Amino acid sequence: MFPERLKELRKEKGLSQKTLSQQLGVTQQAVGKWETGRSSPDPSTLARLASLLDTSADYLLGLDVISPAGGAGRPFGAYAESPIPVIGTVRAGYGSLAFEEDYGVEYACVKDPANYFYLVVKGDSMEPRIQDGDLALVHRQPTLENGDLGVIVFGEGEGTLKKYLQRGNAVILQPFNPAYEPKVIRGEELNQLFIAGKVVETKAKW
Repeated sequence: MFPERLKELRKEKGLSQKTLSQQLGVTQQAVGKWETGRSSPDPSTLARLASLLDTSADYLLGLDVISPAGGAGRPFGAYAESPIPVIGTVRAGYGSLAFEEDYGVEYACVKDPANYFYLVVKGDSMEPRIQDGDLALVHRQPTLENGDLGVIVFGEGEGTLKKYLQRGNAVILQPFNPAYEPKVIRGEELNQLFIAGKVVETKAKW
């Protein structure tokens, strides 16, 4: 899928392999290998390639049916794809949040990329909607609205992805999987509740 779409879009732009390679700062042989499927660009080169061809990395990789250049709207508006860090663990400590386990980057079309991170979902408490190993795109913010899907840290544990519900003076962390009980937090326990951010999108990754 990638070789065909790359070749098609390159020709639509009237670019030769040599011209495209010069704009990307790679060899013409590299572009040739991409178009024959013998190799693939690294994530940062893929993002620049998508930008040069007025499309998205997802379209080039065959994850989107319609290219943004063909009139489809980009997620979250017409923003360029930006690298977003992928992390494995969120913890609370000393009144702030610590982001641990670096898994590299994934790309997203967002307005303010510095305020986002991807979290690798662990466990099956949010199945069937969200699977173990999926990626959750999270907007960093210290509060959530009732009913939001958020990443929340409670006590000394790791951040957990749950539906955030307010019931009177209590907060309920609601899993999607009916096999798991909701966590009810009230009273002084609320002081141990840290909100890492709001989940705005999830996608299968692994």
